[in-house]
Amino acid sequence: MLPATLDEAVQALAAVPAAVPVAGGTDLMGAVNAGLLRPPALVGLGRISELRGWRYEDGGTAVLGAGLTHARMGRPDFAALIPALADAARTAGPPQIRNSGTLGGNIATADPTGDTLPVLSALEAGVTLTGPAGSREVPVSHLLTGLDPIRPGELLGWVRVPLLHAPQVYLKATGRSGPARATASVALVLDPARRAVRCAVGAVAPVPLRPLEAETWVATCIDWDGERGIDPAALTAFGEYVAGACVPDPQTLADQLGTRPPGTDDGTSAAGGPPAAAQRLRRTVAVLARRALGRALK
Repeated sequence: MLPATLDEAVQALAAVPAAVPVAGGTDLMGAVNAGLLRPPALVGLGRISELRGWRYEDGGTAVLGAGLTHARMGRPDFAALIPALADAARTAGPPQIRNSGTLGGNIATADPTGDTLPVLSALEAGVTLTGPAGSREVPVSHLLTGLDPIRPGELLGWVRVPLLHAPQVYLKATGRSGPARATASVALVLDPARRAVRCAVGAVAPVPLRPLEAETWVATCIDWDGERGIDPAALTAFGEYVAGACVPDPQTLADQLGTRPPGTDDGTSAAGGPPAAAQRLRRTVAVLARRALGRALK
């Protein structure tokens, strides 16, 4: 089924409830090729032109169509609007993935390594879901955590992003050079009007994590009235604070569970074992968070 409007797409889903929506298909076709999914029907969203652009609303909000591709979001005009989202889109894989993969698909699939997800979480974005009963607004964080998921027959039409007009950064680490899935990622945005810092860590958990205490603490260390300076020691401490909040210490976790990490009899980790991997991940997150804040404050 190839509807030309969002309303037609909702009607198509109502007519065939088991149908699966598809836009870029980068995740869907991977599941099909792996034998994990055999949809009885597909509702193609590629002809719905209204979902491939964006517009502005009063109150400083950008309304992004769910059909925006990563390649389109990576262009300079979009980067001037939401820099961190553009940075995330540019790292979302090789050109063939960026040319077809969409913002809405990234959200609906909710892959933990999705590059746009920590950015949307840090920006406290929301989505518009349209279904047989009409449209409703849901925070992205509620959608990703399952507090308010997409209901049967609903489609993700729009993504609403508050425009902060302030520095924002997205950084990621991968297991190899070149385009690859993130092993850890950090999105950080400044909110000078509220004298606040927002940070979200991706790929280390099923959903992006917000280290709220670290955000609150580091905001008190920034010279908001001057040149937004910060003590280097506070910058380093922020990275460690974020890492400690988002990646549990393996030894502490083992003590809480009453077990010992694999390795030696005294509980120390063997080289390359899970505790060692967790420690490397903590160091990676700490470095990403420190660098992201440092770049945002420059």
